[in-house]
Amino acid sequence: MKDLEGILVVTLEQAVAAPYASNLLAESGARVIKIERAEGDFARNYDHVVNGESAYFVWLNRGKESVCLDVKDPDDREVLFAMLKQADVFIQNLRAGAVSDIGLDYESLKSLNPQLIMCSISGYGEAGPYAKMKAYDLLVQAESGLSSVTGTADGPARVGISLCDISTGMTAYSAILRALIKRSISKTGTYIKVSLFDVIADWMNVPLLHKEYAGVDTPRVGMNHASIAPYGMYPTGDGKGVVFSIQNEREWKVFCKGVLGDESLASDERFVSISKRVENRALLDEIIVNIFSNHEQKELMELLLNNNIACGRLNSLEDVLSHPQRRSVTVDSPNGPINLTASGVVINNDPPVSLPVPGLGEHTDSVKAEFKKNK
Repeated sequence: MKDLEGILVVTLEQAVAAPYASNLLAESGARVIKIERAEGDFARNYDHVVNGESAYFVWLNRGKESVCLDVKDPDDREVLFAMLKQADVFIQNLRAGAVSDIGLDYESLKSLNPQLIMCSISGYGEAGPYAKMKAYDLLVQAESGLSSVTGTADGPARVGISLCDISTGMTAYSAILRALIKRSISKTGTYIKVSLFDVIADWMNVPLLHKEYAGVDTPRVGMNHASIAPYGMYPTGDGKGVVFSIQNEREWKVFCKGVLGDESLASDERFVSISKRVENRALLDEIIVNIFSNHEQKELMELLLNNNIACGRLNSLEDVLSHPQRRSVTVDSPNGPINLTASGVVINNDPPVSLPVPGLGEHTDSVKAEFKKNK
């Protein structure tokens, strides 16, 4: 039996955050019915690089049933309410106020289905001056201060993946699981509200606390750690790079002797503590770069590993595709099989879950027939 087998999830979702949450539920064994407009989730057209389909869509919508409904049409809305009467979970990320306009607010649905768990995902929450603002991932990276601590001294940068969306989807998923556990005991539903801004602002607590209590701005340091040194990426003699981390004074002494070949650096007053090394980072980096320039990446990795120093290679996307630790899974799609990186969760050493990518409206007729009969 799958973990969430027997759980019915209905979604009115677009883009990334909500689809990621419902995709995790589908991978856990839940039945997920995705309601789409006639033109489909707009993420279907973000790109067409995967056998003519969108990379975002095939990643985020595996194992779902695609049903095209016009929620403003009385007959289609009747089908939707029949689904929600039987649903365990309802996820939506429509514009602010849209669900109330069509009678899908929690108070209305609670009278229809008292045990329903509803999760609303928004940009900035349902109240406050930003409630009606559009909120895409990059906008929230900027608004939350994340971009202010990302990049280099020359300027801020965007995190290279949709971090705000993904973290919000993960948060929504965990909150839904909490609500399902609670419902198994209390037999009552729950209304969950998750916003991109709240989630990433929470993740920003360390730099925010540094600012509020010490008046310290977290500097943008590129591939270095802002408050620990040495911890970052250093170029190697063959034009590649290694990333390594020194977390304490024991490791620092080992690193100086075994990697840098200069035991005296461990007791140099400029480098005798993490704070001192951060204060004198420029000089420290110059010393390390000069020594590393005499070694190729492979040689340095062996040297660091032999001295039990935490390290990694600066890998390209091509390197990751052939990485020996990468787990992959093949899934079906309307345009043929797709190779994806597998979920990060392994259950009982089972192979990765392979769920198909639905075509637009693929399940409309069968699902309508099912719920018209059972309404």
